[in-house]
Amino acid sequence: MLFSSYEFIFVFLPLVLLGYLLLGWRASQRSALVWLILCSLVYYGWSKPIHLSLLGFSIVFNFAIGTYLGKQTEPKRSRLLVAIGIIVNLGLLGYFKYSLFAVETASALLHTNWTVGRLALPIGISFFTFQQIAYLVDRYRHQIEESDFVDYCFFVMFFPKLIAGPLVRYNEISGQLHDRFSREKKIEDISVGVTITVFGLFKKVIIADTIAKYVSQVFAVAGNGVSPTFAQAWIAAMCYTFQLYFDFSGYTDMAIGISRIFGITLPLNFHSPYKAVNIVDFWRRWHVTLARFLRDYLYIPLGGNRKGLSRQYVNLMATMLVCGLWHGAGWTFVFWGGLHGAYLAMNHGWLALRKKHGFDTETPSWYGKALGRVVTFAAVVFGWVFFRAQSFSEARIMLGSMFGLNGLNLDAPGMGYALLWAVCLLIIVWFFPNTQEVMARFRPLLEYGSEGKSKLHLGEAPSWLRWRPILLWAVATAVLAVFGVLGMSQVTEFIYFAF
Repeated sequence: MLFSSYEFIFVFLPLVLLGYLLLGWRASQRSALVWLILCSLVYYGWSKPIHLSLLGFSIVFNFAIGTYLGKQTEPKRSRLLVAIGIIVNLGLLGYFKYSLFAVETASALLHTNWTVGRLALPIGISFFTFQQIAYLVDRYRHQIEESDFVDYCFFVMFFPKLIAGPLVRYNEISGQLHDRFSREKKIEDISVGVTITVFGLFKKVIIADTIAKYVSQVFAVAGNGVSPTFAQAWIAAMCYTFQLYFDFSGYTDMAIGISRIFGITLPLNFHSPYKAVNIVDFWRRWHVTLARFLRDYLYIPLGGNRKGLSRQYVNLMATMLVCGLWHGAGWTFVFWGGLHGAYLAMNHGWLALRKKHGFDTETPSWYGKALGRVVTFAAVVFGWVFFRAQSFSEARIMLGSMFGLNGLNLDAPGMGYALLWAVCLLIIVWFFPNTQEVMARFRPLLEYGSEGKSKLHLGEAPSWLRWRPILLWAVATAVLAVFGVLGMSQVTEFIYFAF
C-alpha cells in the first residue's frame, strides 16, 4: 500500500487515526500502541501477506537475542550472541536480496550455466534488517538497558517508516511511546503532520512522477544501444537527479509527517543535499540515517580515521561499497558506491592538504562555497547515471553523449518542458528552504529542541516562509493537497521502496 494511493489516504490512514485517538483518549496509550502495531501488520501484509511470517520471525528472533544480551555479564558470550544475531540477519537479507546476483556472478566468472529462481524480495527487508542489527549492537554496547516487547514491535513495525525508513534507533522511539495523551498536543501534531505529509505528496506526485517520463525515454534509448544527443543526455541526467531528489524527499516528508500525526517525531533523513559544498557535506545531508548507520556500525568499527589517512581511505571505500550493494544487487550499484568512496577519499585528502599548508578548511569564502557546490553537484549527477542505468553499457552510452564523444548536438526533440523543469528545480534545490526549515518553529524532527531551535544548526526559512497555523497557510496547503490528489491517477512506487 503506497502513501500516494487513494486507499491509503482516504481509507487506511483515517481509520487508523480514528482508532488511535479513541483508544488513546478512552482506554490507554498502551492500547493505542497495540492498535498501531496491528494496523502496521495490515499495512505490511497488504500486497503479500506471506511476508508477514518473515517479519514476525525477524522481530521475535532479534528481541530474544537482545533480551539474552541484556542479561549477559560475560563478554565472550555477549560477543557470540551479537555475532549470531548479525549473521542470521545478514543471512536472511543475503538470501532474499543477493542470492540471484551471487549465483549469476559466480556463473559468469566460472563460465558455467548455474542459475537460481528469482525470489520475491520482501518489501522493506533492507530497512528492518539494518534497524534490528543496530538494536543488537546497541544492546551489546549497553546503550539500551532494557526493552519491552510491545515497544520493540512498535519500533520495528510502525508503518510510516517500516518500508523505507528513516532508520531509527530504539532509544529514539521508545522514549516517545508513553507520553500522556494531551488534546492540545494532538491537535498540533495532526496539523503539523498533515502539512508535512501534503508537502511530501506534492513533491512525489507533481514533481518526481512528472519528470520521470523524460528520464525513462532517454535511458530506454541508451539501453537499446542508441546514443542520445548531447542535449538529451544532459537533460535526462539532470531530470533523474531531480526525480530522485523529490521522490526521496517526498517520501521522507510523508514518513515524517504521518508519524507526527500519531505523535511520533523521527530523526533527520534528508537535508537539501544538493546544497552540499563538498562530497562529505553531501553525505551529511543525503539519506542521513543510512549514512549514520554505516558510520557508527561499519566505518568506525573498521577504524574510521584513527589510523592515518591511508587506512581511512580503505575504510571509506569499504563502507561505500557496502552502501552501493545495499542499494541494489547489481554491479552498477557497487560501482556507484565505489565511486562515492573515491570521492570521499579525494575530499578528505584535499582537506588534509589544505590544512597542511595553512589554509582555513572550516570557514571557506563565499566563492569557495559556490565553486564547491557546483563541483559537488556535477560529481553527484555523474554518479547518478550509474545508479539509474540498468547496465554498464547503458551508462557508458549515456556518459559518452554527456561528454560530447558523439558530438555536441544541442537538439533535444520533445524535451523542451524537461529542460524548463530542470532549470526551475535547480533554482529551488539551491536557493529555497526545505521542509524542516519551513516547519522549524514546530519541531518537525528529533534534532529540534522544545523552542524549535535545531541542535544541528539546520537553519530556518525567512520569516515570511515559516509555517504558522493561519488561514493563508491552510489555503496554500489545501491547494497543494488538491493538486497532489488529482495527480495520483497513475500511482508509482517510491524509488527507495525497491531497496
